[in-house]
Amino acid sequence: MPPEGKARRVYAIGDIHGCAGKLVALHAAVVEDLVGFPVAEALLVHLGDYVDRGPDSAGVLELAAKAPVPGLAVVNLLGNHERTMLEALDGNGAAATDWMYNGGGATLQSWGIDPASPRDRWPHAVPEAHLAFLRGLVLSHRRDGYLFVHAGIRPGVPLERQVPEDLLSIREPFLSSEAAFPAIVVHGHSPSRAPVVKANRIGIDTGAVFGGKLTCAVLEGGSVRFLQA
Repeated sequence: MPPEGKARRVYAIGDIHGCAGKLVALHAAVVEDLVGFPVAEALLVHLGDYVDRGPDSAGVLELAAKAPVPGLAVVNLLGNHERTMLEALDGNGAAATDWMYNGGGATLQSWGIDPASPRDRWPHAVPEAHLAFLRGLVLSHRRDGYLFVHAGIRPGVPLERQVPEDLLSIREPFLSSEAAFPAIVVHGHSPSRAPVVKANRIGIDTGAVFGGKLTCAVLEGGSVRFLQA
């Protein structure tokens, strides 16, 4: 919980997947929310999966790599799609195949790269600022009783012993678990039509790239509300 007498708020945005227009609109909604409901301290968290499938992954990275909401601190998490992309750009052939299967072609095209071009040319066409952003992403962030991760955690395993594979890719047994986790887990990765709020987790991947909304959870004290674009 925040220190006594000091209100703190977190804005957490779910999987973007190249939907730059929706991200611009959602960042604007955050600005409007801060104007309408001022708070002493606020943080913006992007939960990962900035790239793939959608029309403008390059635009999303350009937005996220800068200060998208002036004056607001930002934590940017790694998603499984960024991990696969980085492995592909580093020359992992299996990862490159997996990346293309899961929407990486659209990401390359957003930089003007032909996905059919030789793979050793891919990294040279990605702006250095975008690569630096991707390589600087973190696996998790804990704040005020919440744990922010891309996918979830493995039930029954202490937080300090969670492995990256689960943090980035787990679905079951996390999604169906009714266990009391050490913190309420705020995550994306598993799309649903609407945000999912349970006693132990809050899921905010609402399928923006599949025609759904891009969702931001607004967390303050013990309350949660949502902004969408």
